[in-house]
Amino acid sequence: MTEAKKYGFTTTILHSDRQKSIEHGSLHKPIHTSVAFGYKDARQLASVFQGKESGYRYGRQGNPTVSALEDKITGMEGGLSTICFATGMAAIGAVVQGLLRAGDHVVSSAFLFGNTNSLWQTVGAQGVSVSMVDATDVANVEAALTEATRLVFVETIANPRTQVADMQRIGDLCRARGILFIVDNTMTSPYLFQPKRVGAGLVVNSLTKSIGGHGNALGGALTDTGEYDWTRYPHIAANYRRNPAPQWGMTQIRAKGLRDFGASLGPEAAHKIAVGAETMALRQQRECTTALALAQMLEADPHVAAVHYPGLASHPQHALATELFRSYGSLLSFELRPEVDCFDYLNRLQLAIPASNLGDTRTLVIPVAHTIFYEMGAERRAAMGIAESLIRVSVGLEDTADLVEDFRQAMPD
Repeated sequence: MTEAKKYGFTTTILHSDRQKSIEHGSLHKPIHTSVAFGYKDARQLASVFQGKESGYRYGRQGNPTVSALEDKITGMEGGLSTICFATGMAAIGAVVQGLLRAGDHVVSSAFLFGNTNSLWQTVGAQGVSVSMVDATDVANVEAALTEATRLVFVETIANPRTQVADMQRIGDLCRARGILFIVDNTMTSPYLFQPKRVGAGLVVNSLTKSIGGHGNALGGALTDTGEYDWTRYPHIAANYRRNPAPQWGMTQIRAKGLRDFGASLGPEAAHKIAVGAETMALRQQRECTTALALAQMLEADPHVAAVHYPGLASHPQHALATELFRSYGSLLSFELRPEVDCFDYLNRLQLAIPASNLGDTRTLVIPVAHTIFYEMGAERRAAMGIAESLIRVSVGLEDTADLVEDFRQAMPD
């Protein structure tokens, strides 16, 4: 058999739909809006429900348009399979719903997206203990492990302070202990980094961000990389163990986290995300270049107290980020000195837009302590290093010189 030719990242994404037949020769997988799927042979319907052959049962559990996107994400991450969800948080929630039980223990990075941090607080009140640690050093993760630890969860680059987790060493530790390692790849995207390389068993992506890239569709994904041995996971139900062992985890998550919990991605959103993904690498290249230029300008400005961006030599994990990632991402944050009011500064920006999303085509800014991290309170913000003047920037596609000048001109005279 002739081995399939391997193409580059963008070429593979562009032509992934055409690896399977598409109705009427369409270049994109069409939008299938049907909720129900009929079969001429009732025995085939039963066979699909019993998992004996592939097919579609009901829109909440799968859809041809969504399946095409799942194949695309699987290819990006170099994985075995992907499940798409309505949002990135739904993807993380499906892990909780599908894999964790009362009495289990989770080790998580303390430097997390605010809603993920909130989810772990909720889980902690439901009988699953969670240890929040500084994951930039594997020693902190190892010290927190217990006999009940079922998984370790980190983000590649933390939102919003941009700490970089010690992922290679954490992955080695988890592999040696038989613990599931989960990496949220949203801040890097599969173009800049594949967590499979560091032993992650499951990878989370918020499809809303850089993969979809246009701020017009919500979505999330969970990819099984094939790096975790599911025979070592204690909570796989007997009926899911009838499948080959590499499928156990995703079979249970699809049933318990998608079918039962119902956080399904709609076909219209899936189509928008799939089309947006085709230009992800091109967008990321431009955004990363601009983000570095903007970070360098801000670091040199006397009105700025600190800049947090892994591409800067001053960043504590700059060497680690250089080792791990293709580039340093489109997210940065900076702190203004006390004499500069962060709201007045933001109001003087002419191109950057005050808004809460990330990975959009337009540059978005937000005063972190007063918005997305306000609910957690001043004490918890201080513990996470979130200054009251911290501004998060999601760099978009504006011309680099225009954007840098916009942030410069907003500084006081």
